[in-house]
Amino acid sequence: KIIGTVGALQFEVIQYRLEHEYNASCRWEPISIYKACWIESDDAAQLADFKRRKHTNMAVDKHGRDVFLADTSYALALAQENFKAIRFHFTSEF
Repeated sequence: KIIGTVGALQFEVIQYRLEHEYNASCRWEPISIYKACWIESDDAAQLADFKRRKHTNMAVDKHGRDVFLADTSYALALAQENFKAIRFHFTSEF
């Protein structure tokens, strides 16, 4: 699972609650992500090509929607330039 937060303190809060309220343990592995973008397209072929080329940067959210995990601003800009038929959403409410 991937959890995104604003600030490291939020991870400590999550860990505390898991341990003390649910008696569950967890561990954290930091990953470097510039921005998470939910993607969609009416062009099924281009969407499939994008997902194939970017498979190491793809995830699926809890609703089964595709999420592109851009590691740099340049990678995001390049993806947007090269895949015009794909819509990149920066919040999950689209």
